[in-house]
Formats: sequence, structure tokens, C-alpha cells
Amino acid sequence: MDKKAITVETVVNAPVDKAWESWTKPEHITKWNFASDDWESPAGENDLRTGGKFKARMQAKDGSSGFDFGGTYTNVKTNELIEYDMDDNRHVKVEFTPVEGGTKVTETFDMENTHSEELQRNGWQAILNNYKKHTESV
Repeated sequence: MDKKAITVETVVNAPVDKAWESWTKPEHITKWNFASDDWESPAGENDLRTGGKFKARMQAKDGSSGFDFGGTYTNVKTNELIEYDMDDNRHVKVEFTPVEGGTKVTETFDMENTHSEELQRNGWQAILNNYKKHTESV
């Protein structure tokens, strides 16, 4: 069965090189990689190259739950495109497009079968909104 893909996007008020750095550097990722204020991302590793791996810890601040989010890069074009396969074999594509006033970041990911499409879309969009907020504040 083909996996259904979901797309979320935002426009960041920052040039593409700043948007890229905020997306790819672990010291930034840990500041935005969570969907709600009661979660955090205390650690991250990133080998940003085709064939490289990444991992970010995502957990509830109260310690009640958490998981490692990781995968392997399948295509990296600096300041333009990141594609990767998550550890569960779902594919993700992130595009960085210069637009008037900043950078449009478009993220398309394969759905998983546990949670509703709405929940997945809202969760990934919330993380993207945190990314935008962080990137514009640094």
C-alpha cells in the first residue's frame, strides 16, 4: 500500500542560509524540535550529508514519555533540499525556497498508521511553528 503524504509549510522571516542553519545545527534543533511547551528536545546529533544519520531526543518535560526521532539522509543540497528516510522507513522531504521577506520551508512526510491525519498534520505543523519562532528570534 502506498503511503499517503502530508505537507506542512511556513515562511520564516530570515534569509535561506540562516533558515538552513537553524534547521540543521543541533544547538538550534534542541530549541525548537517539539510540538508543545510541555515537551523538549534535550539532545541531537546530525551528520548532514547523503548517507549521514541524525537523531534527536524528544520527550515530555515531566519524564512521562519520550522517544528518539532519527533517520538517514537520502539527498542533501545545501540551502535548498533535505530528504531522509526515518528509522521506520517513512520518507520526508524538506524544501527551502527564498521568497520575498524570507524563506519558505515546505516539509512533506509519509503518514504513519497509528495516529489520525489531522493529529499528524497538527503535530508536525506545531514543530514547524516552533522552528519559525526560534529562527526569527536568533
